[in-house]
Amino acid sequence: MTTTLSVTAPTIDTRHLKSLQPLDIPARLLLGPGPSNADPTVLAAMNRQPIGHLDKAYLQLMDEVQSLMRYAWQTDNRMTLPVSGTGSAAMEATLANTVEPGDKVLVCVNGYFGHRLVDMAGRYGAEVSSIHRAWGEVFTLADIRAALEEHRPQIMAIVHAETSTGVCQPMDGIGDLCREYDCLLILDTVTSLGGVPLFLDQWGVDLAYSCSQKGLSCPPGISPFTMSDRALTKLNNRQSKVANWYLDMSLLSNYWGKGRTYHHTAPVNMTYAIREALRLLAEEGLENRWTRHQNAAERLYAGLEEMDLTCHVPREHRLHTLTTVRIPAGIDGKAVTNKLIDDHNLELGGGLGDLAGKVWRVGLMGYNATPENVDTFLAALKQVLTEVA
Repeated sequence: MTTTLSVTAPTIDTRHLKSLQPLDIPARLLLGPGPSNADPTVLAAMNRQPIGHLDKAYLQLMDEVQSLMRYAWQTDNRMTLPVSGTGSAAMEATLANTVEPGDKVLVCVNGYFGHRLVDMAGRYGAEVSSIHRAWGEVFTLADIRAALEEHRPQIMAIVHAETSTGVCQPMDGIGDLCREYDCLLILDTVTSLGGVPLFLDQWGVDLAYSCSQKGLSCPPGISPFTMSDRALTKLNNRQSKVANWYLDMSLLSNYWGKGRTYHHTAPVNMTYAIREALRLLAEEGLENRWTRHQNAAERLYAGLEEMDLTCHVPREHRLHTLTTVRIPAGIDGKAVTNKLIDDHNLELGGGLGDLAGKVWRVGLMGYNATPENVDTFLAALKQVLTEVA
């Protein structure tokens, strides 16, 4: 007996959809807070056909990505893997796996992403406390010791590279303090991985996260995550399940570890991409990569000074991958960013939160951290400022 399928005609008018032209995206120079331009080698890797996420070739690729991430972060952590999602997913993974309802979490807030950590921790039922510095300042060891003494948290989170302010937090001694107070240390390295010195094991960091689209010059969508044995102990001793199934490392460890047990369909082509991005970092060498970013930043600082523009952060605490520049009095900051896009095909970021309308954010990250890009930006900015003044 043959069954005839009854097909109902679509009721939504699609004539305007059929007239759409093939995708055409402008090729811009991305010198804002991220994403940065992807390395052509990374884009070429993405353009390969996907294979199965349990294919033996893909499993080998997973091992390579984990080893490359450990090198980039300078850690021996067994649990080091890329989260299938943007940097905010990896950020949430640190809290989802370690926070149980009622846990005390201390967050050091000196910018937009410190506030995000507070919000996320509260959503997992933590008793959240925070200490604050002005946007553009760093925390001292005395600040942190006093807060740990007062709040006695199980977990403390701090941002290494605050994308909203351009501050790079000094880390010497912070991990030691957290161990003294029997506290796990979470570190945000979203805008520092692949661009400025990072030593997770040496600093005593227990959990860290980053993203793919900044210092690694890979498109967004896959994000480095790592946790120490101390953090794994807390995960393994939980009294309740991790509230976020997708980010549960006790499940993901069976896929990224020896078991290779299916958890979710991995973003195969993004894994190709981050593998190549990390391979290029290893090929260049961490010290050479860090030096290249520092040289680009120093060239930018000198050019800004020649234009009588002021950086928001004191020189000793500036983040080489991202610089906040104070918008001069009488200048419409948004008009400048619009003209840079329209007339020079160049993206410059505006301020966030407390710094909205007060600063521009200049990103020199990964593939984009070159003297040629610095000179291109400075020339364009100089021209635009004369036109909008």
